[in-house]
Formats: sequence, structure tokens, C-alpha cells
Amino acid sequence: MPDYYHVPALVLSALLLPAFGYLYWRFRDTRTLLWFLGFLFALASMTLRYIIEWPWEFNPQIHFWMLAIGQGCALVGSALFLASLTPASFRIGRWRVLYVVPYTIPLVLASFLLNVVFHGITPAGPPLFIFPALGAVSLLVALFWGAAQNGMPGWLGVAFCALMGGLSLVACFVVGATWALIFVESSNLLMTALLLVFVFRRISPGVLLSVMGFTAWSLTALEIIPAISLNSSLDLNLIHIIVMAKVVAAAGMILLALEDELNINKAAQESERRARRELEAYANLILARRRVEDFDHQGTDICDIVVKNSRFAQAALLLESAGRYRLVGSAGLDEATAAALSDLAVRIMPANFLAPGSVPTAVEHSQTLNLDLTPWLSPGDDLKRLRFTQVLAVPMRGRTIVEGVLLLSAMRPTLRKSLALPGDPLRADDLLPIEMLVARLQATRSQTMLFEKLIDSEKYAGLGQLAANVTHHLNNPLTVVLGYASLLEETIPPEAPERKGIESILTEARRMRSTLESLSRVARTPSDQRAAISVAELLADMEQLHRSELLQRSIDFRLSIAPSLPRVMCSAQQLRQAVLHCLQYSIAAVEKRGPASSPEEPKTIRLEATSEGHLVQILVAHSGPGFLNPERAFDPFTPAQAVGETAGLGLSLCATILRDHNGRASAVNLEPRGAAIILELQAA
Repeated sequence: MPDYYHVPALVLSALLLPAFGYLYWRFRDTRTLLWFLGFLFALASMTLRYIIEWPWEFNPQIHFWMLAIGQGCALVGSALFLASLTPASFRIGRWRVLYVVPYTIPLVLASFLLNVVFHGITPAGPPLFIFPALGAVSLLVALFWGAAQNGMPGWLGVAFCALMGGLSLVACFVVGATWALIFVESSNLLMTALLLVFVFRRISPGVLLSVMGFTAWSLTALEIIPAISLNSSLDLNLIHIIVMAKVVAAAGMILLALEDELNINKAAQESERRARRELEAYANLILARRRVEDFDHQGTDICDIVVKNSRFAQAALLLESAGRYRLVGSAGLDEATAAALSDLAVRIMPANFLAPGSVPTAVEHSQTLNLDLTPWLSPGDDLKRLRFTQVLAVPMRGRTIVEGVLLLSAMRPTLRKSLALPGDPLRADDLLPIEMLVARLQATRSQTMLFEKLIDSEKYAGLGQLAANVTHHLNNPLTVVLGYASLLEETIPPEAPERKGIESILTEARRMRSTLESLSRVARTPSDQRAAISVAELLADMEQLHRSELLQRSIDFRLSIAPSLPRVMCSAQQLRQAVLHCLQYSIAAVEKRGPASSPEEPKTIRLEATSEGHLVQILVAHSGPGFLNPERAFDPFTPAQAVGETAGLGLSLCATILRDHNGRASAVNLEPRGAAIILELQAA
């Protein structure tokens, strides 16, 4: 008759099995899947063995098949528990194979041969050596598996496998193959209990229950001892302990999964709080400067903030200037490393540096790269001696080149390590705040460079207007002086004493004319190198820079750029200056309205870019007074607006710039009110 004590344990195990299925469905974790499969095979083995103990009439062949399947399920289940804690594998060609597969197959084959072929009786003679041979294959795989696993020290894994495997082979010859397979199952369970201690490395209810359960479960091998197996009372109590241990192990592993999930949630919450604090620290960093040089001087402060608030103890900032990178700041680096890194930065050429796809990413779904500095090291470089050759790099990507890079190293541990979670890897959310900071650095630095160019351009434009005004107001009097002096020179005889004075007047007047001609050239913009530039990007930058000024003046500014706008071949700085002159004129027009205008009328300025054939048109329209004479709107000193104001030299310089770039500027009046300036350029 069967022992009815098996029934509650069997029912409890069956009730706990869906819990493992739910845990896997909830977490999608390979470990919980292997636990579910392990207990599924264990439950199948318990059920088959329990059925066999009933006094039912079985066909002998079916009986032996049920024995083979039950023992095979027990071996597979115990091996799956091992694989869940140390999923080591090896490669055969393109395939990666888990060690548990070649380890389990010989054992299952031995179980089926023993029960189905030999009917549970260990054969004598040469057939006996089939089982030691199969056991030796599993033992060899176990030795490699013990060396490859990283849950416990390699020497301990190899020693345990060698000891238990050797005892199993001895048991095969001494007490038979059946007890040898039982000893192998017990060894797997005992190894599982040992791995639980090394893998989780914490004292918790889940760990304690799991270790106790698997340790008690592995006591099946004690039945090999005759003093226990022949003592019915002692043997029965041992069986009760083993059966109940399966329920304890299952409950402990469920607690382990829940504890891990709680730890993961706690680590995620702490990581979120840390990321929020890091983002707040970066947001409080004031980066705006008037000059690029002043912006670059903040490099050390930026690195200090990154080191104080991120997972990295070392940071360095490289920025491009005049076609070379230079170290503008560092934190956490000693003087020797910083000096060597500064020397290396000069050797890095911006062209194709950190091009997309050329450097592997540090973490999936992040912009941070694993950068190897070895290609730029010189013989005897200190960075190699200081072992500073592998860093993480967060690039500041501009429109054409990488304008800078933030280098990171010396990663600190996080709360995940204190919670005993497996590993402490770098994650994408650890890098996201830094990547956002670097993107802000790049945008602010580009904006600062643009501001600097615009300031210089406006200063030059003002200087040009002053030079043109001076030239205009002095040209007419000087022409009169030269004319009268020339007449006097022709009428006065050569021997007259006044002739010397007339010649002095002419000499100084001609010198003044030469000076005025030089001054007039100052009014013209210098011609720099032309390139194919994007009108859309240029206008978008100008809109971003002048949006706040226009809002302060209560001007409704509207920007419209046609899609797929072709590039134009010109000087970006000069085209920007031409558009700036048009904007300045439009602002003055809407600010100084005519007498017929109503204060309630909206002040609007439209900036539009379109293309027609091979021409790109930029239209700057305003709602102010129209031109008195649109055909002469670009004459330097012609009254431009109906209110009597003049356009100054701004529109004249604009037309000059367009002519120098094979373009054309025109002006039209709009109905019922307003005017527009149209700039036309050839598409590249």
C-alpha cells in the first residue's frame, strides 16, 4: 500500500506549480521558466512513482516504462534547477549549447536502458560498463560546466563535480546503476542548494527556505546506507522529510522570485530618484555666454557637476576649435592623466571622428559609445602607462562634424549591488541625463557661436553704415574743393607765388579722396569662402535668435519654409547679414507707422523661403508703411517709406551682397498695407 503522506505533498506541489507559471508570465525571466519546468518534471516524477506504488495490475512493460519516465523526469528536473542558477554554455559552430543538455542526455539514456531494457536490474559482465561510460560522459561535461560557471569559485565547482561524480561511479559498481542514478539526482539537488548560497549572497526567508528544501530533498541518497534503508521506521521518516522538502523548496523559490522583484522595484525607484536629482543638477547649470571662449571656460565646472551627480568618478570635456580638439576641463583625473589627455586631444582630427557606425555603443538604445583611444596614442604615451585607454564617449554632434565629446570612466556601483541583484551593469537610464546634458551643451555652444557671428556682423554693418555716411557727406565738399583748386591751378601762372599753395591743396585733397575710397570699401562686406548652405537651417537659426526680441516688441513673427528646399551656393555669413538687414528694416517699419495707421493694427513680419525652378526665394514682408518708390528701394540715400524715413544703407548693402552672389534683390508694396523684400539666389 502506498504511504498516504505523499498525498498532501503532491497536492501542495501541484497547487504551487501554477504560481511558477504566473511568475514566468509576469516577469518573462529565464530563471523562473527553468524553475517552472524543474518543478513540473519533479511533479511528474512524484506522480508516476506514487501511481506505481498502488497495488494495481500493470502490464510489466508499461510498469518499466513508467519507472524509466519517472526517474528520467527526476534527473531532468534536478538538472534544470542547476541550469537556472548557472546557465553556462559553449559554442559549436554557429550554435550555442547549454552545458545542461549534454550533461542530462546520457543520464536520461542510462535511466531508460536500465528500466526498459534491463527491467531495473543492473546487468553483469560487459553490459555493466554501459552505465559507467554514460556516467563518465556526464561527469566530463560536469567538470567543464563547473569550471565555466560563475556562481561560485571555479575550483570549488570542479572539486564538487569530481567528488560527487566519482562517488556515483563507485556506487554504480557497488550497489547498482539504480542507486547510482539516485545519487546523481541527490548530487544535483545538493549542488543547487550550494549555488543558491553563492548566487544570491543574502540572508532572507526565500534563500533559507530554498537551501533547506533542496538540502533535505537531496537526502534521498542516504537510503543507500543499509542501516537506514533496512530500518522501516527511520526510512519512512526520511521519506516524509524528502517529500515535504519539495514543498519547502518550491515555496522558497517563489519567495526568491518575489524578493528579487521587490529588490528590482526598489532599485528602479532609487535609480529614478537619482536620475531626477541628476537632471535637476544639470538643469541648474547656467551655460549661456556671449562668447564661445567664455563658454569653453566652463569645462571644469561641467565635469565637476557630472562627477558629483552621475555614476562616473572621472570626466573630461573635449571641444573642437580651429579644426582641432582641446581639453577644456576635467574632474576626477590626476594631473598626469589630464596632461596626457590634453596632448592626445590635439592629435584627433575632427573629420570622421566618431562617425555613425564606426564605434560600438556602450548600451543598447543609447548615444554613448565605447571609445578606444589606442589609435591616437603615440609611442611611450603616458595614457597607456596610466591604463587610461578605454573610455565612454558622449559625442556633441553638429551638422557636419562632432563638435565635442564628453569622456567618462571609473563607473561607481549603485544600489543594485547592495540589494544583491545579479550584476551591476551600466544601463541606458544611467546615461540618459548625461546625454541630455551633452545635447544641451552642443545646442548652447552652437547658439553662442551664432550669437558671436551675428554680433560681429551687426558691428560690421554699423561700421559700414558709418563709413558710408562719412564718405557720402565728405565726398561732395571734397569734389568742390578739388574742382576749384584745379581751376585755380589752370589760371594761375607757374611763376606766381600762390601756385605752391594751390598744389598743396590739390595734394592734400587727393589724399583725402584716397582715404575716402578706402573708407567706402569698409562699407562693403568681405567675401569669404562660398559653400552649399541650407537656407532652411539658416532661417531657423535666425528665427530662434530673434524670436524673444520680436516678442518683446509685440511683433507677430511668422516663419514658413517650403519642404525639400534646395541649398544655395554662397557665403553663409554674408547671406545671414543680408537677411538681418531686411529684418532690421522691417522691424523699424512696423515700429514707426504712418499717420493713417491705427494703434490697434497688428504688427507682423513674415519670413518665407520657397523655390521656383533653379531659384530659391527668401521673402521678408512686414505690415508697416510701403515703399515710396519700390524700384529705388535699394538706393543708399533714397527716402524709402511713406512716412519720410530713409532705409539707410542696410538695404543697399543687402542688394550688394545679393549681386556679389549672382542673386537679385527686389521690393514690392503689398495690398492693402505693407511691403516685402524678395531675395533670389541660384540653387546649388
